[in-house]
Amino acid sequence: MKLKTLLKFRKLYLTLILLSMVSFMGMASGKVLIAAADPWPPFADDKNPTDGVSLEIIRAAFETQGFEVTMMFVPWARALNGVRIGDYDLLPTTWKSNERMEYLHFSDPYLQNSIKFIKRVEDPFEYKGLSSLAGKTIGTIRGYSYSEDFVTATHFTKEEVNDFFTNIQKMLRDRIDLTIEDEIVAFSIIKEENADFLSEITFLNPPLTVENLYITVGLAHPRHDEIINAFNDGLKIIKENGVYAEILSQYGIEPVE
Repeated sequence: MKLKTLLKFRKLYLTLILLSMVSFMGMASGKVLIAAADPWPPFADDKNPTDGVSLEIIRAAFETQGFEVTMMFVPWARALNGVRIGDYDLLPTTWKSNERMEYLHFSDPYLQNSIKFIKRVEDPFEYKGLSSLAGKTIGTIRGYSYSEDFVTATHFTKEEVNDFFTNIQKMLRDRIDLTIEDEIVAFSIIKEENADFLSEITFLNPPLTVENLYITVGLAHPRHDEIINAFNDGLKIIKENGVYAEILSQYGIEPVE
């Protein structure tokens, strides 16, 4: 092999070592945070090069405080438990519940979700509050947080699965009566998986709840205060300098005051 070629390989080798050392030093200094959640487009989207609108906001906020965020897509229940026990640093897309407040540190809210029931187009059912769900079977997602009234209700049946699109398929096969999801998320997932299904379903009003969206860090994490405070400070900065609104405009989402 020619000397010139050897020198090129040596330069490339040294560059890779240097990059690895920089990455390791960032991890060691605690400036690289590991986020984990399930695919939940457009908020957390494993098919989007930016990982979705939530990750764009979160990274922009943390960047102002000198942090980097690496995203890992895993099933929601694994992500939730992983943050709880410290395998991951933060959950990027969390709804608040009394149970979760016992083991998670919540940030300031950075977006909102409108949680609606979904039915087949030909189904004559009209949603008029939880009492109207008597006798229904409703598809839910394992590990998700729903309103306390919904969770504790006993006059209808809740069937858990690991992902939302499974519920859509079950509903269209008449195996469940309804399912439930944030309207923006549901539209995005169905459009990606099988756009033809959009003409076969409809969203019911009023929403079950309108949920604030937070990042969370496990209370067992030794730096949970530092991480949450850094995000909150960064969120204020990107709202003031226009970055927050600019990110949301790319997704057609209205800013949350």
